[in-house]
Amino acid sequence: MTIGYPNRKRQLQKLIQRLGLSDHVQIRWDLLDLALTHPTLSAEANYEQLEFVGDSVVRLAASELLYEVYPDCPVGEFAAIRSILVSDRTLAEIADQYGFGTFLLAAGSAIRDKAGEESRLADCFEAVLASLYLSSQNLTLIRPWLDSHFCDRAAKIIRDPARNNYKAALQEWTQSHYKVLPEYKVQQNRQIHNDEGRFTAVVWLQGRQLGEGTGRSIKAAEQAAAEVAFLSVVETQKTAGIKR
Repeated sequence: MTIGYPNRKRQLQKLIQRLGLSDHVQIRWDLLDLALTHPTLSAEANYEQLEFVGDSVVRLAASELLYEVYPDCPVGEFAAIRSILVSDRTLAEIADQYGFGTFLLAAGSAIRDKAGEESRLADCFEAVLASLYLSSQNLTLIRPWLDSHFCDRAAKIIRDPARNNYKAALQEWTQSHYKVLPEYKVQQNRQIHNDEGRFTAVVWLQGRQLGEGTGRSIKAAEQAAAEVAFLSVVETQKTAGIKR
């Protein structure tokens, strides 16, 4: 595969510079271009196969880092932390920080699909990692810029009783205390110009509002609402314990 048009390589070089890498390193630009081509643009030449490889690459990068930074951590804890680090939510957040979306070639239908943006960013992120890995046959083009993101998040996860999955934590709490599941009501904020607030979710329990949150996707908004709710009930429990 060859780069589609002259400006494309200059665009890809900007992304490489954002990652803190030199554009003089041995990078297979054709693979990087492919990694940032959505299936809606080309049914044959797109990021899907690279995404498949990248799924393993990102797990390897996360595993190496956890092994080095937390050598005494139990294997089960490793797996729990890694599952969050390589989740679509985390990968999409990192991809968004570097502006991957501005480099992704996609048809208008995909670009307008805001609900699928998280999954789309995570997919192309994995594909980009695959292109860098296949360029060097190791993680030398990946870990120098990815480690800091994983380190910060891993430390936060270890301190977080909900393990960064507030929906699951809240569900466990409501089931143990009330034997019911929380309910989520989501609406799209059509007048909002900021993608981060595109959806608003409210979580309810037995007719009582527990929390509200916004996000760029329905899933993100529900997680934000669940976080508010979970932290609120945990704080309430702590206060009640102190009073007793």
